[in-house]
Amino acid sequence: MSPPAAVPAGRRVATFSIVASDGRDWGVAVASKFLAVGSVVPAAAAGVGAVATQATANTTYSVQGLDLLRRGHPATDVIAALIGADPAREHRQLGVVDARGRGATFTGSACLAWAGGRTGPGYAAQGNILQGPAVVDALAEAFEAAAGDLATRLLAALAAGDQAGGDRRGRQSAALLVVRPEAGYGGGDDRMIDLRVDDHPGPVAELERLVGLWRLYFEAAPAAALLPVDEALTARVGRALAARGRLSADAPAEALWTAFDAWVGEENLEERARDRLRIDPAVLARLEDLPGVG
Repeated sequence: MSPPAAVPAGRRVATFSIVASDGRDWGVAVASKFLAVGSVVPAAAAGVGAVATQATANTTYSVQGLDLLRRGHPATDVIAALIGADPAREHRQLGVVDARGRGATFTGSACLAWAGGRTGPGYAAQGNILQGPAVVDALAEAFEAAAGDLATRLLAALAAGDQAGGDRRGRQSAALLVVRPEAGYGGGDDRMIDLRVDDHPGPVAELERLVGLWRLYFEAAPAAALLPVDEALTARVGRALAARGRLSADAPAEALWTAFDAWVGEENLEERARDRLRIDPAVLARLEDLPGVG
């Protein structure tokens, strides 16, 4: 019998994560008592799949796993291939979801307790050095129950895992990666959401805040929700700009919209403000400085 593999170098990434797809997006949500967990665990490619490597993480799993997924291998076969070639496999934990939303998870026998995972429609959830199995159960059940887009469901799962106890050593970092074809900045790549909280006492809550800002800056309201610019709305915009010291009371209409455009640019809200005939309600709320916006 061959001697057992030595413990691989590197700190254990005590982590709870979920990899998932809804058929449109693919992504990973993860949290840990580990600095900058988002720099180690998640990987995803639109139309291909997603991978989470943790415990004593093997970061080559990310590149190799996505390559296997691109070649059409199902999630279970990808895990078998990755761990089959790794003599330190019993120290690894891995979650994979493939292009068709099939999930698979692996937990090596040398991962520190509590460690384990489960799969369901469109996802694989896993964790190690956890308070107990309730953390993974919470990840899975919250994901299955949540409505909305994939980012919303992944965040709901991560928050549920955190509330169930999460990493038994404490909290430090969290990350969310969601990919969609041509949904990155300017359409140049698929990285739609790539947000990380590297060191924070409440990383999951802080990640939720950042995702709220992402939605403010990069999502636009559907056309049906836009507010037509009429006399009353123009007056509201004028009052809000005046309250911010950006417009005099007797300014002409063109000066009002010039001031509005300047404010939009400074606030990075161009994605939501491209039409002077209609205004996105989130932009108006931000301008009027309403509570809970951004």
